[in-house]
Amino acid sequence: MMPTKMFSRRKLRLSRIIPERFLPKGLRGAGAVVPVIRLYGPIGMPSFPSQGALSLAGVAAQLEAAFEVEDAKAVALLIRSPGGSPAQSHLIYQRIRSLAAEHKRPVFAFIEDVGASGGYMLACAADEIFADPTSIVGSIGVVSAGFGLTGLIEKLGVERRIYTAGASKAMLDPFLPEKAEDVARLKDLQSDVHDSFVTLVKASRGDRLKGAEADLFNGAFWTGRKALDLGLVDGLGDVRSVMRARFGEEVELQLVPAPGRGGWLRFVLPSARIAEAGGLPLMRADDILAALETRALWGRYGL
Repeated sequence: MMPTKMFSRRKLRLSRIIPERFLPKGLRGAGAVVPVIRLYGPIGMPSFPSQGALSLAGVAAQLEAAFEVEDAKAVALLIRSPGGSPAQSHLIYQRIRSLAAEHKRPVFAFIEDVGASGGYMLACAADEIFADPTSIVGSIGVVSAGFGLTGLIEKLGVERRIYTAGASKAMLDPFLPEKAEDVARLKDLQSDVHDSFVTLVKASRGDRLKGAEADLFNGAFWTGRKALDLGLVDGLGDVRSVMRARFGEEVELQLVPAPGRGGWLRFVLPSARIAEAGGLPLMRADDILAALETRALWGRYGL
């Protein structure tokens, strides 16, 4: 008979080479298994130069793999996101809830640096939410931002030409003067999205929410410690400590890897845009704006 210590080491070595869910049951660890998914970054927004953004298309396979792990006790979500697209946030939320119901598996969310706006919506897909005391949590609101460039193009002597079929097709064009009726229409759209967000949070958190709605849903954000007082999270802690307390010291946290984002090509292609003079990247205007928007999104939370 194989000694216990040697058997354990063999299981450990094999698990480093082969995902444990593919090993025979006799070679798997003795502890409970909890698949872990990282949901990091802005949602539905490109970031410069090569990092992707969270979207349902990008995380669907990861989610499916996590929930299909045989005999898993739960699924854990690690969240580090300042938000972004309401639609992609909601699509990911719905997919997580659908898979949880289908596989009858509890979901735990762990907010790391920030789980705000759409990032908090992702956390609401969990049955229980945990955060670090210093995490940034909340921002249950809707924001739209852009640039007004009318003064700039006048100084440059540029003439803006735009032709549309439909009176509102060029609404809020950054190169045209802002119109009050366009702003009013945008605010109506924001109000509709905000109402949907609030309804989702209420349905997810239920009577765990504390405090006035005017305070909870005005777009403000708090530390994890304060979020606990407001009922926005269920506890303070990290994935390892909480899962050990819940499922035992031998719980096995299995990170589900994200699909590749272009492999070696993403490192080769940017080099084709290096300027000859000084070796600086040749960035397009949309690259620069995307980088600024992403930086501003993280910057709201001091990151």
